[in-house]
Amino acid sequence: MDRRTFLASSGAIGAAATLGKARSINSAELIKPKREQPKFSMKFAPHFGMFKHHAGDDLISQLEFAAEAGFSAWEDNGMGGRSVEEQSKIASAMDRLNIEMGVFVLNMGTAWGPSFSRNNKEDKEKFLQEARDAVEVAKRVNAKWTTVVLGTREPRLDLSYQTSYAVDMLRQACDILEPSGLIMVLEPLNPRDHPNMLLAEMGHGFEICRAVDSPSCKILDDLYHQQITEGNLIPNIDRAWDEIAYFQIGDNPGRREPTTGEINYLNVFTHIRDKGFTGIMGMEHGLSVGGLEGEKKLIDAYRACDPNNRE
Repeated sequence: MDRRTFLASSGAIGAAATLGKARSINSAELIKPKREQPKFSMKFAPHFGMFKHHAGDDLISQLEFAAEAGFSAWEDNGMGGRSVEEQSKIASAMDRLNIEMGVFVLNMGTAWGPSFSRNNKEDKEKFLQEARDAVEVAKRVNAKWTTVVLGTREPRLDLSYQTSYAVDMLRQACDILEPSGLIMVLEPLNPRDHPNMLLAEMGHGFEICRAVDSPSCKILDDLYHQQITEGNLIPNIDRAWDEIAYFQIGDNPGRREPTTGEINYLNVFTHIRDKGFTGIMGMEHGLSVGGLEGEKKLIDAYRACDPNNRE
């Protein structure tokens, strides 16, 4: 059995399980090319580890598998922490495979404390250096977007002051990002999984981006987070549309692949497509089932929710 046979046949999982009883599955068999699948109509972006049971641990093999499965984009939150050599190797493979780079996280060091909420000089200097570093990473991996999390709230200050301090920091970061064309996308996080975050709601993100007033500061609309925080996904997409540059995906409950929870992803994806969005949709979620079967279930779920299937 090979990985493209797996992609082409719904019976491949059972065959692999049967084979496994007689002998261990040779990883070389799983990555031997046979037949590619059609591309998805939207730029759904997996991440490293999502197809490890069919592609193995090698990062380039995982990219190759994704390309064969029909994916044309990728994201890697931790790209900034990889060595320059590894970043360059990944970028070269993505270029060869016609895979577009999605987000990586800009501010690993300032994302989880009250870094944006308290007008602290050291916080600001650290964040601005992270922005400079992100520009260099983006150049190496051909990235257009980078995620920024606005940290936690400062309980002793009114929200209006905290918002203004964040806007000031983001404006200064835009002075660094704009010349390179890199766009930071601000991610609202839900208060159930991430209590006390400065940015949780789409409307607040819209307000901040309008105040920053830069093409390098937009919203990352993570549909999993927003379903938990406020629901009303499609109306909020419409209201915030001019400030949204990137989407991420995960069904609720569970933060797994589409079709496993309460979000009608076929409708949501179709709406986003029909509004003219041609950017990346990051698959920032886990799998509802483990192993080979889970990876096939994941791919099948995206096929079922691809807007082309409605036509």
